[in-house]
Amino acid sequence: MFDHVTIRVRGRAASERFYSTVLIPLGIDKTYRTNLFSEWQDFALAEAERRSPATRRLHVAFVAPTREQVDEFWRAGTEAGYADDGPPGERPQYRDDYYGAFLLDPDGNSVEAVNHGRLRRGGIVDHLWIRVADLAAAKGFYETIAPSAGLQLRTDTPERVQFAHAETFGSFSLVPGPATEHLHMAFPAGEDADVQRFHQEAVAAGYRDNGPPGERPQYHRGYFAAYVLDPDGNNIELVNHHRR
Repeated sequence: MFDHVTIRVRGRAASERFYSTVLIPLGIDKTYRTNLFSEWQDFALAEAERRSPATRRLHVAFVAPTREQVDEFWRAGTEAGYADDGPPGERPQYRDDYYGAFLLDPDGNSVEAVNHGRLRRGGIVDHLWIRVADLAAAKGFYETIAPSAGLQLRTDTPERVQFAHAETFGSFSLVPGPATEHLHMAFPAGEDADVQRFHQEAVAAGYRDNGPPGERPQYHRGYFAAYVLDPDGNNIELVNHHRR
């Protein structure tokens, strides 16, 4: 589903402490740290700057292999002084077996640990909820890029639009409201042609280019990607790593 999800934060050290505190109970250790990024598998954060302000109004849910780990995520966070956004418990409005707990990160984003019977495979980000200023416009954008990005429209109601991956089960939902800002989502591509088609079709449909198809060796050799902006200005990427 996600190749990676990156957020910008106002205080990198404070956000690192938060995410390390709450992700360790889920069995998620920091993958690496560079001058620019701190990364936990397919989730990363970077310091906000003038041209890239902090991510706001995002909900991100992390995979919890057991319900006990959901409890420990919430306990570790609240005991460290982080704000509760919903204690551990069942949320049958989402699924009969849905069990989650919620905290707020230092920038006020909602962070969840979740356990249910259809958890995402192959990554730690189970799902995102993204607020959008215009639900129809946002849906139109993601429908445009869906074939190249391997996304499927799963839910389509006036209150929520959800795109998901059929095999890995990850998802993101679009919901109306004050828009999520300064989010970066990257989806994996199997071929360079997918990256090129993603960019070409999005730009042809009138969406804003944020970086044409090409290799980005500053990330690693063979990193071939393209970038466009969704209607709320979030940076959306398709990338082929050329890793076999």
